[in-house]
Amino acid sequence: MKSLSKAGVSLVIASCAFAASPAVADANHDNGPDNSSAINALDHAPIGVMGDHRHAKGEWMVSYRVMHMDMAGAQIGTETATPEQIVTTIPNRFFGETGQPATLRIVPTSMRMDMHMAGMMYGLSDDVTIMAMANYVTKEMDHTTFQGGTGTTELGTFRTTPAGFGDTKIAALIGLTDTVHVNAGLSLPTGSITQTDDILTPMGDNPTVRLPYPMQLGSGTFDLEPGVTYRDQTGRFGWGAQVRGTIRLGDNDQGYALGDRAMATAWLAASLTQGIALSGRIEAQTLGSVNGIDPNIIGPVQTADPDFHGGESVTGLIGLNFAATNGALRGWRFGIEGGVPIVQNLNGPQMPTDFTFTAGVQKSF
Repeated sequence: MKSLSKAGVSLVIASCAFAASPAVADANHDNGPDNSSAINALDHAPIGVMGDHRHAKGEWMVSYRVMHMDMAGAQIGTETATPEQIVTTIPNRFFGETGQPATLRIVPTSMRMDMHMAGMMYGLSDDVTIMAMANYVTKEMDHTTFQGGTGTTELGTFRTTPAGFGDTKIAALIGLTDTVHVNAGLSLPTGSITQTDDILTPMGDNPTVRLPYPMQLGSGTFDLEPGVTYRDQTGRFGWGAQVRGTIRLGDNDQGYALGDRAMATAWLAASLTQGIALSGRIEAQTLGSVNGIDPNIIGPVQTADPDFHGGESVTGLIGLNFAATNGALRGWRFGIEGGVPIVQNLNGPQMPTDFTFTAGVQKSF
C-alpha cells in the first residue's frame, strides 16, 4: 500500500488541474458514450490509454494493440551505474548459500518486451460498458556474467527469452456524468510465474533455472484495478485525465506478490482534420518492490532480489489518432504513441526504460 499512498498526491494534482482549467469549465459537454454515427479522431484518448471511453447501449468495439518497451544500462535511484560498480559494490542477498558469491556477478544489460493485446468492449447501457483484454508477451533480456569471486573480469554473455500469455483484464466502465466514469477492473492470473531458461553462472556452468521476477509473464495474483477517467472535447481540441491503481490481493502460490502500482496521466489533443488528431500526454507512475520471495529464484543478479524492483517515473508521450470517417473503412481507428522518460527514480540497481511505443487498431459496430 505504500506505493499507492506515495502516488496519491500526483494523482489528485493531475485530476484537479484538469477539473479547474478554464477550458474544461467552459467546454460543451458532448462527450458521452462513443457514437459511431459521428466519428471524430478526438473521440478516443491516445492509444496508450486503456479504458478511456464508454459505448452506447448495444455497441461493440474490438481492438488490437502492440506495445514495445526498450530498457538498457543500469541506474540506482536517479544515478547511472556501470556493471563494474554493481559487481564490486552491491551485496548478493543469497551469499552463504551453495555457490553464491558475496557480491552480484551477473548484470542485465538490456531488455526488450513486446505485448500484444486483444480487447473487446460492449455497451450494456449508455452508462455502463464492460470490457475484457487478453495479451501475449515476449521478452528478451541480455546479461553479462563476471567470473566468480571478486574483480571485474568478464566471463561471457547470455540471453533469456520467455514468451506466452500474460494476465487477463476484465473491467466495467461506469458513467458518473457524460465526461467522467469509474474504472472498476480486475486482473486474472492467467500468466505463467514459473518460466525457466538457461543461464551462464560465474563458475562457467549453464544450468536451467527459474527466471527472476521481471522475466515472468504474469503476477500470479488476483489484482484490483480501480480508477477514474475524465475526458472532454470541444471544437478542435480534446483533453482528459485518468488515475488508476493496481492492488495485489495477497501472495501468489510461489510466496510473493508484485508491488502495488499507481498511475496518473493527463493529455491534450488537437484535430488536424476531422479524421486526424495529434496528442501530447504526460504520465506519472509509482511501483512498489516485490513483497515476499520465490524460493526458486536465487542468483547473484539484481533481478533476483525482491528489493531491487519498482520506483517512480514521469514519462512524456506524443501520438497520432486516425479515424476513417467515410468509405469502406468507416468506423476503423488507428493510433500510434511513443514515449521517453523524463525522470526515473529506481529502487536499487535496475535497468531504466529507454523508450516505449504503442500502436493499435479499433473497430466499433
